[in-house]
Amino acid sequence: MYSVAAGMFRLGVQPVDGRTETHTFAFDRQYAAFLTEKVAARAQLQRSYVLAGLRPELRAGVLRRVAEQAARDSGGVLSWDGRVLSNAALGWAGVLDVDRGTLEDLRRFRGPLSAVVGDVEPLDALDFLAMNVQEDLSVLAVDPVTGADHLAALHVLLPEKWAPLDKIGRPFTQVHAPVAGAGPLLASAPRLVQALVTRGPFVRFVWGVTPSGRLDHHPDLPPECSGPDGNEGVPADLGGVFLRVERQTLHPVPEGSGALFTIRTYLTPLRDALTAERAAALAAALGGMTPEQRQYKGLTRLGPALEGWLRKQRFAPETAGRSLSG
Repeated sequence: MYSVAAGMFRLGVQPVDGRTETHTFAFDRQYAAFLTEKVAARAQLQRSYVLAGLRPELRAGVLRRVAEQAARDSGGVLSWDGRVLSNAALGWAGVLDVDRGTLEDLRRFRGPLSAVVGDVEPLDALDFLAMNVQEDLSVLAVDPVTGADHLAALHVLLPEKWAPLDKIGRPFTQVHAPVAGAGPLLASAPRLVQALVTRGPFVRFVWGVTPSGRLDHHPDLPPECSGPDGNEGVPADLGGVFLRVERQTLHPVPEGSGALFTIRTYLTPLRDALTAERAAALAAALGGMTPEQRQYKGLTRLGPALEGWLRKQRFAPETAGRSLSG
């Protein structure tokens, strides 16, 4: 069956299908590809980096967490001394004023990936930090008196068919209202938001199926940039469509009464991603969707065709303990 739920695991504590997730930021073989696509998306940065009521204390807390955690996760690629963040791969170092949120100075030097960011001029500290990691970033702010929440910052260059300008400044319930079948999730929103800013960190996974191997699926892009829409056509080679999984981490920033979200996308050709168990789980999820959920996921036509294809295939059995969402 398919359902919409928070699906959160305690990062570093609760195992996900037998494996405990510990990192926030990925520094892997896809690093150059992600940064290259992020740089390309900066041509329309005004629609991808947006702010609304980001309080200075929350901004400072987010900047410190991103810098500290990214340096910790990078395996030596990044270094952070509380003032300067240096990237040995991209060949640049920035002096950050976390209290003011500014990038005070940017120095460039030779690095193996210097050409990737050669023309990039970051606007401020958050923009600079976001251009050192593969993940997109989001900040939720909560009023410490009223408990009202809203999205205060989005640096999302690689979205999956949603526009940051449509989400910024909105509360959790409005942000997720378009999600088909999200009624139970929305009903628990007050408790969930409270957990996000007081507990955690958490990790969760969101899956989809797409004909396109492109990371940036901003809705303003022309159709040829994201491949044929799953609601308009069915690719001839269903094994060549991609399983798109978003790994999201959620970190409380209590000193700023808010939370930091990170989003890292994994794209894998379907025939490479599936085992017999995963194929059965995906077929069951597709078969359990309502028409509204298929429409929201872009699977009105592709979903039923893919479900039938999955049930006819013969996949190897599970061997590594990884799930569909991992």
